[in-house]
Amino acid sequence: MKIAKLYKFDDIRIEDMPMPEFGPRDALVKVKACGICSGDVMPWYIEKKAPLVLGHEISGEIVKIGDEIKSKLSLQEGDRVTVHHHAPCMECFFCNRGDYVQCATWKKSKIIPGGVAEYIVIPEVNLKNDTLKLSDTVSFEQAALVEPTACVVKSLKRANIKKGDTVLIIGLGVMGQLHIMLAKEFGAKNVIGADMVPFRLEKAIQAGADHVIDVSNQDLYNKLHELTNGLMAQAVIVGPGKAEVISQSLKVVSKGGTLLMFTPVPPDERLSFPVNDIYFYDITITPSYSCGPDDMKMALSFIERGLVNSDLLITHRFTIENAQKAYELTALARDSLKCMILF
Repeated sequence: MKIAKLYKFDDIRIEDMPMPEFGPRDALVKVKACGICSGDVMPWYIEKKAPLVLGHEISGEIVKIGDEIKSKLSLQEGDRVTVHHHAPCMECFFCNRGDYVQCATWKKSKIIPGGVAEYIVIPEVNLKNDTLKLSDTVSFEQAALVEPTACVVKSLKRANIKKGDTVLIIGLGVMGQLHIMLAKEFGAKNVIGADMVPFRLEKAIQAGADHVIDVSNQDLYNKLHELTNGLMAQAVIVGPGKAEVISQSLKVVSKGGTLLMFTPVPPDERLSFPVNDIYFYDITITPSYSCGPDDMKMALSFIERGLVNSDLLITHRFTIENAQKAYELTALARDSLKCMILF
């Protein structure tokens, strides 16, 4: 089968490899669609994992289920599914708290060999705890958006949004657009997007933003102050994985508000902010890392309800042979949102 393997940030090779080894407690899935994740185009983050088969935003069709677990699953051969590449044990201390990403099993679990491959093997824990069957109304392309949507669901849960709040989303790539599409489902009254790329600002309006701020020619603080009559934003979701941007974004959080860090930053970067202001303005600073099974289920339900506009989000489609082009276009972060590899 064909795979797309990353050796370095600018070196992705299309290779042939044997079908992945399939055990009696695994499932074999024919991949139908796989998105290129914006996290996979951060050189410091992805190169430490190289060489690796790219991709984890997956949908496909179950070809074969191992004999030892076939009777224990609600899934069947022939089912159309979406898969999370990590799955928790659902039994440990962290799982019982709902902190699935801290589960040791979650951290170790994976799909084999990776999503940009013609076939993948799904181990038992992923099959049991975070593989979802698709209804006939959900396309494979839409299903490949479930995992990124689930990451946004977790983010919006953590952002402490209360009914009537203003939510500011900084960075309007595909994840920013998903935040805009779903923020009002979590109580937001006003949704404002900020970016410097005209293409993405325009898409944000189409996605449902009440206002957008072009930070290439508008001061973010002054414009937000004007739009909110001085109250600023009760939830500020920061997309760029840069400590400097996160620190600067604290200026636009309202009293009693929350700043949410959506993207990891390089390990050597440090945050700097006035602790006195954070304390007396009662500001919460929180990260949101990946997602769990509950977020995946909610994300799929949002997609089934038509709340996620896949036609707006999926801007480019490629075959596996052109995976390098898909990766490069995603990395440019200009006139594209989601690049999808279709099989």
